[in-house]
Amino acid sequence: MSLTLASLVDRLGGRLCGDPDWVIAGLAPLQSAGHDQISFLSHPKYQSQLEASQAGCVIVAPAFEALASQGRSAIVTDDPYLYFARLTRLWKQIHQPQAGPRIHPSAVIDPLAWVAEDAVIGPLCVLERGTKVGSGTVLKSRVTLSEGCVVGERCILHSGVVVGADGFGFAQHKGQWEKIEQLGAVRIGDDVEIGANTCIDRGALEDTVIQNGVKLDNLIQIGHNVHIGAHTAMAGCVGVAGSARIGAHCTVGGGAVVLGHLTLADHVHISAASVVTRSILQPGQYTGMFPLDSNASWEKNAASLKQLSRLRDRLKALEAHIQNNKEI
Repeated sequence: MSLTLASLVDRLGGRLCGDPDWVIAGLAPLQSAGHDQISFLSHPKYQSQLEASQAGCVIVAPAFEALASQGRSAIVTDDPYLYFARLTRLWKQIHQPQAGPRIHPSAVIDPLAWVAEDAVIGPLCVLERGTKVGSGTVLKSRVTLSEGCVVGERCILHSGVVVGADGFGFAQHKGQWEKIEQLGAVRIGDDVEIGANTCIDRGALEDTVIQNGVKLDNLIQIGHNVHIGAHTAMAGCVGVAGSARIGAHCTVGGGAVVLGHLTLADHVHISAASVVTRSILQPGQYTGMFPLDSNASWEKNAASLKQLSRLRDRLKALEAHIQNNKEI
């Protein structure tokens, strides 16, 4: 099925400047798009790429209409990035290959599991006793839902996701570790997407909770009893330790770590590779990392850091001495 600019604008809106009958052959970035492809400009810093682009059509904000429409078609919209996101979904809907079986024959589904009539279960998935999968949800290959875990509607769980493995709970006794049984489960809301090989542990006594609209990248570890608020997003390799509570509309950059039992308020944004060691109760952008440097300089700085406590004590003593002299 071909997609013309007229039919695209009819479905997604925007204002067309150009040939309505022009057929889109593909989607591509500005720097590599050809004459039969459509692209987009999401930020003014890429204006030079727009000027040099060979794209046959570009999605732009009103400020770039004149530049974009020189020798090509343009679709003008207030949010080009959002428009392009919706175009990708439309493109996949039109061009995706014919679907296979809704439930792959290699999937293992316990008789006491519940799967919505339109949910899709991929190859080698395992759904244990008491699990639930909501309407419109897709489980890619090798997804595991452990006993009692619930996934809401319109979710996507990518290959290798494990939901409901035991949380990391052990009590030490006479130099040995005794297991604490993890008696909770995992509850995942609607419109959640979880990247490949991400693991979400079941709670110890209460459930681990992932609220509506959360987006988790690949290779993320969510510990037991963690609570993640609605529409929060985390990039790859984030680690969230047990019983942390993360608010709604937060972002956590790749490789960042949130220690256990901490609280992050709504609209908190953590930079990549940061280590969150205390609760953050005010919205904002937070960064906690040691700046990159040559190894020799880093070692000198690290050695200096070890002296900070002693220097602080000496400074306090000096301040007290000066204050006492003033009072005499």
